[in-house]
Amino acid sequence: MTSPLLLVTEIPVDPAETAEAISVWQSRTPVVDGAVLYRGTEASTLLELTPLSDLAQLDDFTAGWREAAPTLAPLSTGDVRRQVLEFVEAPKPVAGELPDTPYVQLRHVEVKPPVKGDYLDWRVGTIFAEVHKSERIEAFLAYHSVLSTEPGVMFVSGFSCEPEAYLPTFASERYAEIARQAHPRFVTDEGLYTRIYRRVDAR
Repeated sequence: MTSPLLLVTEIPVDPAETAEAISVWQSRTPVVDGAVLYRGTEASTLLELTPLSDLAQLDDFTAGWREAAPTLAPLSTGDVRRQVLEFVEAPKPVAGELPDTPYVQLRHVEVKPPVKGDYLDWRVGTIFAEVHKSERIEAFLAYHSVLSTEPGVMFVSGFSCEPEAYLPTFASERYAEIARQAHPRFVTDEGLYTRIYRRVDAR
């Protein structure tokens, strides 16, 4: 069952030090139950998705991050980015708390608050309809920011094929029309991005 909250933690790392950074990241304590570690396919970053039952759980992670920070710092090219997201709905649900796929894509947009309700209705017949038609997309979870410097909507899309086979879903003429409908009616120019990550333990 999808958890009510999701902690997203990402850090840019030196490409030559990625293996060491992964080792440091995985050795910190406590081991977070349900957390999944990924590495960026388009940029040298590490990403961890951590299911949360409530915000009080954040206290449990503080000591582990403080312990790992001195060792992780020399391997990093930037500071840690963290945000907490609230689960909204699952157009393609998962059996557990997160997609059990080799790859995930994060898709982020900032929605204008006055039209948020209209946007939520609109995306069911547009974005979600395309997701349902795609055999490549195995999981698709929709979240909204709770604590973040990047406010807005976050989609977590899970897939097993190579990214080159997955990406055409969002490169079709139909999806281009959906994007034209969304901007500037619903979404702002801020915070728009898509990023693909591969699960660290994926074979």
